[in-house]
Amino acid sequence: MPHAPRPRWDPAQYQRHSGHRERPLLDLLARVPPLPAPAAPRVADLGCGPGRPSLLLTERWPGARVTGYDTSPAMLAEAATHAGPTPGGGSLAFAHADLADWRPAEPFDLIVSNAALQWVPGHADRFPAWVAGLVPGGVLAFQVPGNFGAPSHVLMRELCASPRWRGRLGGALRHRDAVLTPGAYAEALAALGCAIDVWETTYLHVLPGADPVLDWVKGTGLRPVLTALESDPGARDAFLADYRAALRAAYPPGPHGTLFPFRRVFAVARRPGGTRAAR
Repeated sequence: MPHAPRPRWDPAQYQRHSGHRERPLLDLLARVPPLPAPAAPRVADLGCGPGRPSLLLTERWPGARVTGYDTSPAMLAEAATHAGPTPGGGSLAFAHADLADWRPAEPFDLIVSNAALQWVPGHADRFPAWVAGLVPGGVLAFQVPGNFGAPSHVLMRELCASPRWRGRLGGALRHRDAVLTPGAYAEALAALGCAIDVWETTYLHVLPGADPVLDWVKGTGLRPVLTALESDPGARDAFLADYRAALRAAYPPGPHGTLFPFRRVFAVARRPGGTRAAR
């Protein structure tokens, strides 16, 4: 069975639903407690994507020194257009890093990740190193999609495993256990001595246009399939035709758009320790 390819990302496709994608990050940041260095915190953004999410961090903490990390050359090239000094006196920079082995090279006040850890197998095993890389009182905050049991993903996996496609795509996709349950995240972070705030939310997105759920997953969950088939446009189009038909049945359009429920899991963990004076 083939191994899952490292997906190649399309920043423009990803950002087609940027409003919906940014809302969970804003909801996550709203629960981050005061940071040890509130005036000029040091922030790591793991899986920064095209850079716009990192800009939201500089809006929340205008004096922050933010570094966004990603593996995708295309995403980093897009993000680089946002790099430089920020209006509040902080800075924004970007760097290549694989989250599977990333370790903080300096202490951070905040390590945040927005819809990226689901791409990192065993990511909870990285929590001890990340929490250790926080200053006392620093925060690890992340959100991951919890919709791997939704029709959008179940149908995708079933199609990849079908007789027609399993030879080429049988190992392409993440499985239902790509993320942990809220309880498992809570236990893992509490075991590190952190004060925790863990929850889940199901957003009911109303998507306009034709085949909007397909358009959504083309920017995210379907990337491994599109990468695996990119050298064979005929096969890619055939797969998309089958998947499009299945999605239309699962998510029929209504008079005001297509309803797309999307569950997400959130966690905010504060490392024990006192506060420090602002740097």
